[in-house]
Amino acid sequence: MLTSSLSLSPVQAETGGESGHECVIFCAFVHDPTEITTLLKAWGSGDQAALDRLAERVYAELRAMARRHMKNERPENTLQTTALVHEVYVRLVDTTKVEWHERAQFFAMAAQMMRRILVDAARARRSHKRGGMAVKVNLDETAVLSPGRDRSILALDEALAEFAQVAPRQAKVVELRYFGGLTEEEIVAVLNISPRTVRRDWDLARAWLLRELSH
Repeated sequence: MLTSSLSLSPVQAETGGESGHECVIFCAFVHDPTEITTLLKAWGSGDQAALDRLAERVYAELRAMARRHMKNERPENTLQTTALVHEVYVRLVDTTKVEWHERAQFFAMAAQMMRRILVDAARARRSHKRGGMAVKVNLDETAVLSPGRDRSILALDEALAEFAQVAPRQAKVVELRYFGGLTEEEIVAVLNISPRTVRRDWDLARAWLLRELSH
């Protein structure tokens, strides 16, 4: 339940670092949906300072929840990143006072952050997961939080970064759909393009990325 009082995040303690020493982290957030909603609206009006504050809060919540899942769940279990993005949205935002376009903006920002979280986590585990197996990426599904997907996530991120150099909008469509699970309608609202353009961009990006990943 959301409250306006100071409370602890879902992750209250973690064990980190290669030295094996226990690192206890208390992540305190002010769970005030009014504050977050105000920041979201201010960002929509062009306030970049509001974007910075909002991004910091959303990233911290997403990262904490992702770490909790990766730490507590069995390796064979998976969770779509869409589920985490939606849970953070419900936890942080006063959904009754957010318009459609603002909601889409929130999910777009969260999609970018989920990509960063997944890639950082995969890189951290890469030295322990080396192998010669072929990389398989199902672009028709949203990304999942699973150690077994490390190589797929890293390969896609690298290919997507390269693709963004020549086709930035099409690469953004992939990021929104794959890492954030945005619907076609939400992508239309974020990028201010037509549904037909979204579908065309997706088909182009998907074909290019699958060709690159097959190498």
